[in-house]
Amino acid sequence: MSRFDDHHAHGHDDRHPGHGRRTIPSRGLGVACLIVLGFSALEIVVGLTSGSLALTSDGLHMLTDALALGLAWGAQWVARRPPDAQLTFGYERAESLAAFVNALTYLGLLGWIVVEAIDRFRVPHPLDASLALPVAVVGLLVNIAVWWALHRDGDDLNVRGALLHVLGDLAGSAIAITAIVVAATTGWTFVDPLLTLAMSLLLLISTVRLLRDSARVLMNATPPGLDLAALSSALAALPGVTDVHDLHVWNISSGQPALAAHLRLVDGADWVAVLEAARSMLSTDFSVQHVTLQPEFAKPI
Repeated sequence: MSRFDDHHAHGHDDRHPGHGRRTIPSRGLGVACLIVLGFSALEIVVGLTSGSLALTSDGLHMLTDALALGLAWGAQWVARRPPDAQLTFGYERAESLAAFVNALTYLGLLGWIVVEAIDRFRVPHPLDASLALPVAVVGLLVNIAVWWALHRDGDDLNVRGALLHVLGDLAGSAIAITAIVVAATTGWTFVDPLLTLAMSLLLLISTVRLLRDSARVLMNATPPGLDLAALSSALAALPGVTDVHDLHVWNISSGQPALAAHLRLVDGADWVAVLEAARSMLSTDFSVQHVTLQPEFAKPI
């Protein structure tokens, strides 16, 4: 081992491309993305034409979810690009950047929906249920079909995330159908904007959560759920280690934690043994495989 290797060691699991990220089953995601994208456009057009704000809102929700499915679909292709001199960590954080921009854009759409809903309380709009209802029902069936197609690959983390978006679409379609039926059968036109506001609140919660999670990745925040104090104590408890400092843990991309730290060692400690013990402990106890550790010996060597 060279002098450099004695003082600085870097290790990660090389079994998967892209710092250990699993390959995504792209066929189901790709088909789901195209179906949701096409039908979202239809719902938006019919919603605006028929006067159903709930259907328009559901179409906008499906549009953003189509973008989310597209991100998951494209993630495997981006992950295949090797790191280069300009992007030494690779291209996987592009997914978090796109999610952040997507969330900001959707906040603007939600603002428009809320303003429009409030306006319809003051000035009710006529609703063409004969046009809006069939499209809303078909939209519900489409979302059920997409959920079923993705559910078969539900063990993959990215697909599980996409499933959450599709479940949101299912709820949106159900709300749109309810609003259309109630307004058409009772004449209570206020139900359409009322349920639209309720759906907007739910979408706002998920949008803010997406904005927060993507911002945490972009800001190199400590991964959620990781106890940094416990991790530091576990490193310090390794045989031969007396102190841990300059400890940093962050996500390269969502679900891909990386760690860098300085370990102060007792005089005569076996650095190779310490390194292997640290890597094994971090992988097993904290699910961190991408590790860079710098030893500091008590006496110069």
